[in-house]
Amino acid sequence: MQTYLLSQQFNARSLAENSTACPANATICNGTSCVLPEDNFNKTLSIILSTVLTIMLALVMFSMGCNVELKKFWGHIKRPWGIFVGFLCQFGIMPLTAFLLSLIFNVLPVQAVVVLIMGCCPGGTASNVIAYWVDGDMDLSISMTTCSTLLAMGMMPLCLFVYTKIWTDSNAIVLPYDSIGISLAALIVPVSFGIYVNHRWPSKAKIILKIGSIVGAILIVLIAVVGGILYKGSWIISPKLWIIGTIFPAAGYSLGFFLARVAGLSWHRCRTVSLETGMQNTQLCSTIIQLSFTPEQLELMFTFPLIYSIFQLLFALLILGGYRVYRRYRVKTKTDVEKTEEKEDSKSTSSHAKINGGFVSNETK
Repeated sequence: MQTYLLSQQFNARSLAENSTACPANATICNGTSCVLPEDNFNKTLSIILSTVLTIMLALVMFSMGCNVELKKFWGHIKRPWGIFVGFLCQFGIMPLTAFLLSLIFNVLPVQAVVVLIMGCCPGGTASNVIAYWVDGDMDLSISMTTCSTLLAMGMMPLCLFVYTKIWTDSNAIVLPYDSIGISLAALIVPVSFGIYVNHRWPSKAKIILKIGSIVGAILIVLIAVVGGILYKGSWIISPKLWIIGTIFPAAGYSLGFFLARVAGLSWHRCRTVSLETGMQNTQLCSTIIQLSFTPEQLELMFTFPLIYSIFQLLFALLILGGYRVYRRYRVKTKTDVEKTEEKEDSKSTSSHAKINGGFVSNETK
């Protein structure tokens, strides 16, 4: 009897400990893993940070616009071969890659859907900043981001309808057209002002561009850090999603570069298309899944956009670092060759001058 009472007391203590391990207001509980509802403080903080980051992002895009020449930008619109290649990468390669990765790793249907949503999202504005740092074609980069965001209003429903039929009804996915519209406006308006400033005051535009490129690099890292801090609750996510989140952006960068090269684009445009393909609008993906799925489903998928965001930034920084090392070596080598050629030219010119009584023609000067 005494043993029975001790057992009952132990069970009561265990229940009490379990009840304190998972708060009473948790929406999902799985042992010590809980998803908590968003409290008012976190909601207010999220709104404030979102507002600040949006303003900063608009200023960065304004500075990126200061590197865009109106004639070249309009040339991409009139002869949209580069934009068309980017379109094939954005809404052809990425959704297909997401579909194949979901099949290969045999993830749960709800997890396959979030991978596909990520693959169907338009390019993110961070790609414009990275494209600047790798000496990409800024006119093409901004025109691709603008066009992919605009075309996403029609292409996202089409791609989701085609690829998600084997897992879920595409009508169950809510597309936030207002968020897409806001993203488009936040891109077009500041870039337009930047193009105007570059047209009227080119010298001032260069100064704005240098400042904005540095701020933009800091902002990209800041957004990733803030996204991690604002995550409420902790839960175990499938290792398969971690693997997909690692492979997916790397595949996007690689396949985008390969297709652009096959299409005959120049090297700097290949780098641009590669970045536009691999860097997705992860904020839009997060918004879509929050609007479309229940808290129980979110437990299985909500972390994926953050995983993708982290690895797309990591691979972009590796690309940037690799390009900078290559560029430094190439420029150094090229400079040494030019100096050698200049010395040889000066020697031949001086010897030619001695032979001709000190006369040097204007062509050799």
